[in-house]
Amino acid sequence: MDLFPRAWNALREAVHTLEGGQWVTPSGCAGWLVQDLVVHLIIDAQDILITLASTTGAPPTLTAQSYWQRSGEAPDGTDAESAFVRRSAAAYGTTAWLLHHFDDLTVAAGRAASAADPDTRVETRDEVLTVDAYLTTYVLESTLHHLDLVAQLSGVDGPPADTLAASRAMVEDVLGFPLPPALDDRAALLVATGRRAPSPEEATALGALTAKLPVVLG
Repeated sequence: MDLFPRAWNALREAVHTLEGGQWVTPSGCAGWLVQDLVVHLIIDAQDILITLASTTGAPPTLTAQSYWQRSGEAPDGTDAESAFVRRSAAAYGTTAWLLHHFDDLTVAAGRAASAADPDTRVETRDEVLTVDAYLTTYVLESTLHHLDLVAQLSGVDGPPADTLAASRAMVEDVLGFPLPPALDDRAALLVATGRRAPSPEEATALGALTAKLPVVLG
């Protein structure tokens, strides 16, 4: 619960520093510009608001550790969801309108998270988690997308060190093995999730683990 606002607010602040052409710079998500990624973050905020309002008395079916699973192949930007996100971003017409909607939804999501009882159980994707577990999953979601946001930008701050460390731990849990200490948390996340290829030095440090990467999360 403590790390979620750190990750979420850092991401919000990074979006607020975007200027001019940075909005149409390619992001770290295949086929998405930065403005497209911001639309996806609006959808994330909607998901948080919907899920926190979807309380249940049913027992939890997932923990923060079991929520993230290996998925199929990483999206290449040609899928229907990617096309929808791009059309939505273009429909705003100006980044001012996009930023206004982003502010409305992300501020509301942050407030709802702060007000939620961590032990309350909520439903999402036909699964049940405690609020604490659900918001913990969004530490990883927010941190990875923060890395996507700044992938090709300069002058925009990246994720906080503590959320990078927590996200690395979650990815290592999905992988089932630790990543070499030679890779710092940022590099470990980028390489492990396929956001970039390992450098020769990183590949040497990874050794046989290279064949087990990347992990696509779903």
